[in-house]
Amino acid sequence: MSHSAVEDDPERSAPDRHPDADLGAWLAVLAGTLGAMMATLDISIVNSALPTIQGEIGATSSEGTWIATAYLVAEIIIIPLSGWLERLFGLRRFLLIAATLFTGFSVLCGTATNLETMIVGRAGQGFTGGALIPTAMTIIATRLPPHQQPLGTAGFGMTAILGPVMGPLLGGWLTEALSWHYAFLLNVPVCVVLVVLLMVGLPAQKARWNLLGEADWLGIIGMSLGLGGLTVVLEDGHREQWFDSSMIINLTIVAVIGFVLMLIGQITSRNPVIRLSLLFDRVFGSVAVMAMVMGMVLYGTSYVIPQFLASIADYNAYQAGKIVMISGVPAMITMPFIPLIMRHIDIRVAVCFGMSVLCLSCYVDTELTAASTGSAFVESQILRGLGTVVTFLFLNQAAISAVPPSMASDAAGIFNAARNIGGSFALAGIATMQDKRLYFHSRRIEETLSANSLHVQDYIASMTQMLGSPEAAIRMLGNQIAQQALVMAYNDLFWLLAVGVMIVTPLALLLKPLPKNLTSAPAH
Repeated sequence: MSHSAVEDDPERSAPDRHPDADLGAWLAVLAGTLGAMMATLDISIVNSALPTIQGEIGATSSEGTWIATAYLVAEIIIIPLSGWLERLFGLRRFLLIAATLFTGFSVLCGTATNLETMIVGRAGQGFTGGALIPTAMTIIATRLPPHQQPLGTAGFGMTAILGPVMGPLLGGWLTEALSWHYAFLLNVPVCVVLVVLLMVGLPAQKARWNLLGEADWLGIIGMSLGLGGLTVVLEDGHREQWFDSSMIINLTIVAVIGFVLMLIGQITSRNPVIRLSLLFDRVFGSVAVMAMVMGMVLYGTSYVIPQFLASIADYNAYQAGKIVMISGVPAMITMPFIPLIMRHIDIRVAVCFGMSVLCLSCYVDTELTAASTGSAFVESQILRGLGTVVTFLFLNQAAISAVPPSMASDAAGIFNAARNIGGSFALAGIATMQDKRLYFHSRRIEETLSANSLHVQDYIASMTQMLGSPEAAIRMLGNQIAQQALVMAYNDLFWLLAVGVMIVTPLALLLKPLPKNLTSAPAH
């Protein structure tokens, strides 16, 4: 698809010719938004409850990480496939199947008594919940006229942004106040509402079973193997000592084979499972790259901040969750004004602004100290929330506007997969870099502390007098060195995130301006 062809698309160049969306269309958008909220929330809702769950189902801390990983792996596989599955089953039938199965898998997780059942349930949640995320964008692109899409985008954006930051807080509260089981069983009443909205808001469509015979099976199998293998390698590589582990080596081979099969499918199939050719469009390709980096910041900071607060400030999961949730406040305040802002601010200016604020939010956190507590993150979290909401919503609208409606599902799959893959890269990179920088700073601090230094000898003497033995004093000094080195390592991580955002920000200049006559008015 050429860029000029997209610009000449009459559906994009004349949004004023389209009538306003009816009530059914808005109910469909509400259903898509609710489903995306539920799916994104479940990515992180177990993080706070993980230690409790592990204890009750008899899992070790290493085994327990699969409770989170299983969901993420399954979700990343299904998101790009959702466009093809939607065409195969029809949008309403596909979403009804996904919502119903998601409810069943949620109940399975909520009643699990062993690790195997929990992992099966979480993988099932990921497969079915992941389908609810890109289809929300598809509903907006296909059920709303172009001039009303910013309003639908704003609602979807709120869920996609608030889900990951609300998850740890809600999961921690449910675990403390009730039981960890309710972190999963909470989905049951939400899914009932979702099914009703889907039945009312979306028209029935005939299934296209002929697509099974015409399917790009090389692409489907290759994408599943490639994305699944890559995600597990990124998630567990550090814990398994990377290529010292035969599991990581084998999964890397599987991922490479998978991506090769997917590329063969792109070349040989008349209808590839997902149109990676969209990435060659300068607008959509730029959107995908920035979405990946945004995912790194969104998921990376949601992981790093609780880790810092737990190890340095001795916060529990619920207290740390409240700090992470601060970034959701600007989203809730700003979201209602985004459709109006889209009418008057050039998308290139808006995305540059949003990415710059994201960069600043990470840079602010590069001066943490061992005395820092949750209050040290208030300013950066507010900035991060503002930057995320502006960047995400304008990029989301750019992704929709860059392709004709017939390719909306492919664009939605790639956009959301890019964001989630960015999060996986961030989590893998953070774990590796944290250890490397911790070792580096520990050695550098030790090099500055000579045993012959009078200051060191005086310190050891005073600590010996206080603690009762030289061994205890030396251990105290070692703990302080480790703590200072850890703080420096966290500062380095935030610095790397800031540099990453700064590098890709100029891509915003390649975006295509949105139509000038967008409206924030809902349908009457």
